[in-house]
Amino acid sequence: MPLHPQVKTVLDLMTKAGPPMHHLTPEKAREQILAMRANKGDVEPVGKVEDRTIKGPAGDIPIRIYTPNGRGPFPLLVYFHGGGWVVGSIETVDASCRSLTNQAGCITVSVDYRLAPEHKFPAAPEDCYAATTWTALNASSIHGDPSRLAIGGESAGANLAAAVALMAQERGAPSIALQLLLYPVTDYACNTPSCRENGEGYFLTTEMMRWFWNHYLRNSADGENPLASPLRAKRLQSLAPAAIFTAEFDPLRDEGADYARKLRDAGIPVEYKCQEGLIHGYMGMAKVVEPAEKAVQDAASSLRNALAK
Repeated sequence: MPLHPQVKTVLDLMTKAGPPMHHLTPEKAREQILAMRANKGDVEPVGKVEDRTIKGPAGDIPIRIYTPNGRGPFPLLVYFHGGGWVVGSIETVDASCRSLTNQAGCITVSVDYRLAPEHKFPAAPEDCYAATTWTALNASSIHGDPSRLAIGGESAGANLAAAVALMAQERGAPSIALQLLLYPVTDYACNTPSCRENGEGYFLTTEMMRWFWNHYLRNSADGENPLASPLRAKRLQSLAPAAIFTAEFDPLRDEGADYARKLRDAGIPVEYKCQEGLIHGYMGMAKVVEPAEKAVQDAASSLRNALAK
């Protein structure tokens, strides 16, 4: 399919918002993201929203808990924001979390993990694993059902969800019902055909990905670590089932597809779909791009079905 015309309008607006992120310092890039969020408009209501802090491996981790209307115990989703491990926060995925909470009927715990370059790999995956463990252990206190626990995220957040699934397998807990991976980063090499085809002009660029990786990793050896590059994991046979969604005009499209294929080859149940006509970051475009709204519904449907079992 061609690029959806509503996506083209979004891209034009992004171009006017400021210089590309990889031309900025991390501090300036974060300011730019916050400025864009200042005009977010009305928010989708949910039953309850609560901000808390929990204990992490290196201090407190802020979380935001979204609870749907109705009576629990509800299934649970622990959600990790995108932003290349350098930018982003629980604020930047607020709309996604509200939609998934309502459409999947789950409690969503959004995690404000430590960012690079101040906190290099593996700080982020350790924070995300700690938040997932906290959610499993404290599910009843937030009206959740620990036997129906999913993890998920967007872009670098999906990378972290995949890392948490690997950590849970290695460490023996918690039990995870689904990995919801939305346009995930799965390999630091950035050398797939989609990186070459879509590496310019579609918001996320290969240059930007390299900027993110350079801030995130301590050295090149970190890039070989499966917790940074899940596609390089050797042992996948007992991982949680996955729902993986990519975008047609995304440089990360092929590495998401490759990870889906590798999980299937290891015997893991996988749902995979490439969303046609869309670009990286479409979860945040649902209010202005019709197929993005449908893509959010697809993600929520996969989550709802997995957590109903």
